[in-house]
Parts: sequence; C-alpha cells; structure tokens
Amino acid sequence: MDAGDGSPAASPLDAVAAAFKSRVVELQDLVLARSMFPATALPDLASVNASVTAMESRVQDIRRRLQEELDAIPKAKKLIERSLKQQEKLQHMLANVPSGMHEGVFATHLEQSSSRMLPDCFNYSSSVREYNECELKIKEEPVAAPKKGRAPAPRWYISTEELDSLSSYMRGRLTLEKVNIAINEVASYADANAHLVTCPKKKLSDDMWDKALELRDIAATEAVKGKPFFLEVDIKGPGLKLDNTGKAILTVLRHLGRIHETRIGHHRVFILSKQA
Repeated sequence: MDAGDGSPAASPLDAVAAAFKSRVVELQDLVLARSMFPATALPDLASVNASVTAMESRVQDIRRRLQEELDAIPKAKKLIERSLKQQEKLQHMLANVPSGMHEGVFATHLEQSSSRMLPDCFNYSSSVREYNECELKIKEEPVAAPKKGRAPAPRWYISTEELDSLSSYMRGRLTLEKVNIAINEVASYADANAHLVTCPKKKLSDDMWDKALELRDIAATEAVKGKPFFLEVDIKGPGLKLDNTGKAILTVLRHLGRIHETRIGHHRVFILSKQA
C-alpha cells in the first residue's frame, strides 16, 4: 500500500512501516560498523533494540484498537436497525392518531416517548389542553400514572388502510377517529385495572378493594396473566359505549387483532394486544 494514498485507516500503519524500514537500514549500517568500532557497537545496538521494542508495542496497541472497532461494527448496525424499526412504528402511530385525540386527550406515556425520539417536525405540542366535550377518564377509578417497572397498556392505533380493508358491512359508518379514540379509551381502562391489581388495601375504599380482589383473581388466570386487560363492565364511554356503534368497534378491534376476548366466571374479559 502506498504511504501517500491519504487513507485515514492506512496512514498510521504506513507511518509505522516507514519507521521500521528506517530502523532496519540503521541496523544494517550498525552491523557493518560493528567490526570497525567494537567499543561503540553494543550501545548502539541496545538503543536500536529498545526503539524496535517500543515500536512493536505501539503496533500491538494499534491492532488491538482496530479489532475493538471491528467488533463494535455489528453491534452498531443492530442498534441502527432497531432504532429505524422503532422510528417507523412511532411515525405510523403518530400519522394515524385522530385529530380529536391530539387536542383533547391528556398526553400518554407513549406520546411523550414519541416526542422525545422523533424529530421536531413530528413532535406533539407540549401543552395539554382540557377536553371540553367530555373528560376521557374512568369516573370511579382515576387512572394513576404507571408505576416504575410497569409499562402502560398498548395503544396500537389502526391505519386508514386497515379500516379500508374491512368489508363494508363490518365497517359500517365507523371512522378512523372513532376507532382510534376507542383504542385510547380501552387502554385507559386497562391502565386503571393494572393500578387496582397492584394498589395496596390501605389506599382503597371497601368497594374498590372488593373490585381489586376480583381483578387480581382474573389477572392471575392463565389466559390473562401478565397481559393488559379490561372488562365489559368497565366500558362506560364517552368514546366507547355498549351500543350498536360500540359493539361494531369491538368487532373491528377483534378482527384487526387489537384485542382478544375470553370469559372468566361471569365476566367478559378483553385482552389488549401489543404491536409486533
């Protein structure tokens, strides 16, 4: 390799090779001079040996550093791939969140994460306005912020393409906004239930403690264990009600894989799916 090719990776090695060549030439000259000047030959050879040893150590350091960089390349590639996939998911969800939820629903953990990870042009407004038409919360069970170590319920919004792919009889008069508001609402039900499952007795009233015990029994079943869920009796609106529109929304969510339904005791239980 030409020492003057200007390659960033090659330049240090070329410099080391040139230094070695220079030292070898000096060594040859000293060997020739050894017979002529025996008194000074040994100190000179000792000096050359020390210099060569130092250069060998430097070369080993360079090789070790290059190997570390080579080993780090696959890890960096995997990190980039995962970051790009996460960015695509967040952009997809952000693009399909209905406008009413941008303005009215209190900021969720997912939206806050999106604002931190996406470029400024994709960020939500940091201000949270009050929802004028109706408060999207559970009246009996205010949703507490998820405890450390417990992820919030998934809010896997549907896209326009998914809604258009449904048959006309299943889609009916549903709009993307209605369905995605319902998704946000059922996630808030699941967050409220998860809070009750882990909440200590001293923080709950007697009525709420009875419900918490019932939810704990449901959460411990094999079908539900470790998954976010809500009950049919949790559905109170305003975005999702047990009327014809609400039943159609639940059918659509089941069909698109957002929820799965099971029956435990006398309860109809809905389990939220996470985005793959």
